[in-house]
Amino acid sequence: MAFDIASRLDFLVSDVARLNGRRFDRLARERLGLSRAQCRLLAVLALRGDGRPLNQAALADEMDMTPMSVAKLCARMQAGGWIARETSDSDRRANLVKLAPNAGRALERALRIADQLQDEALAGFSKAERSQLLSLMARLHVNVSGRAGADGARRLDLED
Repeated sequence: MAFDIASRLDFLVSDVARLNGRRFDRLARERLGLSRAQCRLLAVLALRGDGRPLNQAALADEMDMTPMSVAKLCARMQAGGWIARETSDSDRRANLVKLAPNAGRALERALRIADQLQDEALAGFSKAERSQLLSLMARLHVNVSGRAGADGARRLDLED
């Protein structure tokens, strides 16, 4: 019995993400001194857009990580000067996390790494193929996040 696992959507999406993530992690460490998880934390905070701090528990949920893992990540990020943490006025047990002033520059540099990796991944694709692939992936994301909506998944607003 032969299994065609390599052409299954779940395998392809997962494997492309794994390989691309591995490359991003290596380049981010080399160029920024930050891990992929650290860049992701900066991105999650920046996506809020309003500058308000985010509770560490909510951050853990948003990043699909355990609260303990996020606490350790935040401790390293705070020590590096990338984020600031403060105790919540309403719950002394809760830490609120916000971007430090220099985090925006690091995030811009991380996005340049992501752009480079995207260009490499899409090498040989025409402009129309790139546009179509990104549009199809955005539709796929809406389908998947709609099904996972009860789990708190967010929809991305991507242009066609």
